[in-house]
Amino acid sequence: MKIFAASAISALLLAAAPPVFAQQATDLAERAGTVKVVQGDARITNAKGERALQPGDPVATADTVSTGADSSASMVLRDGTTLVLGANSRVNLKDFAYNSTTQEGNLLLSVLRGSMRMLTGLIGKTRPESVNITTPTSTIGILGTDFIVQVPEGDK
Repeated sequence: MKIFAASAISALLLAAAPPVFAQQATDLAERAGTVKVVQGDARITNAKGERALQPGDPVATADTVSTGADSSASMVLRDGTTLVLGANSRVNLKDFAYNSTTQEGNLLLSVLRGSMRMLTGLIGKTRPESVNITTPTSTIGILGTDFIVQVPEGDK
């Protein structure tokens, strides 16, 4: 009788496990990247609201990352692209998709204000036409692997 009760409990626990694993897989699929370094006041804004940015935080499509005066933040996207935001900057990750098996994907960033240094990852190295940066006044197609974009304070 005790064996049957233990088996029934085990079966119930196993039946409950797939949703947990499915949720973790969904979270990983939605994660475009990870925040690595934050200095000073950096914030992330998305559908859930606005909050302070911390190292290890996920970054997803549609997230906007902003930095205050004397502040900076860096993040690494899943394809290895590194983004470094300078002081008083705001960047929106408009679109990001990456398949680690085929190494195909696309990246669309909007630099709304301030400065951003970008070291392209696998998307930019294998398919540079799939990486685009917009500013309030222009669109930049990426041909290199390391560059800086700066949007003056008057451009919004």
